[in-house]
Amino acid sequence: MRHQKSGRKLNRTASHRWALMRNLITALLRNEKIKTTDPKAKELRRWAERVITLGKQGSLHARRQVFAIVQDKAVVRKLFDSIAPRFKDRPGGYTRIVKIGIRRGDAAPVSIIELVGGEAPSGGQKTGRRARRRRAAEQAAAA
Repeated sequence: MRHQKSGRKLNRTASHRWALMRNLITALLRNEKIKTTDPKAKELRRWAERVITLGKQGSLHARRQVFAIVQDKAVVRKLFDSIAPRFKDRPGGYTRIVKIGIRRGDAAPVSIIELVGGEAPSGGQKTGRRARRRRAAEQAAAA
């Protein structure tokens, strides 16, 4: 029986699972959006919520606890300086999982996991070639 056993094994040993989660959470905090399989995203959500909550505390002890997981000074600094203050009034639910389909090679279900409110820092403008041409045409027409 599996009573009181939380978390997914993801068909990995404990050390491999620990390393995987540390890498995923570091990538999520660095990029604020990553693409991964559904079970990994669902497990990552648990870790990310805990780390962001520690970031909201802002204490030295919380910073050291986060650094034990993340181990990238730049990412820990970003968490405490820019990500955690964004969620100061939010009681939880810092991540969003969006299912995007299946992977072509092995038919694994794939999702995007992102930080909620991650749209604001990007400015909301597309930067592709078509978008730049469209903006230039609109500006020329307006002038």
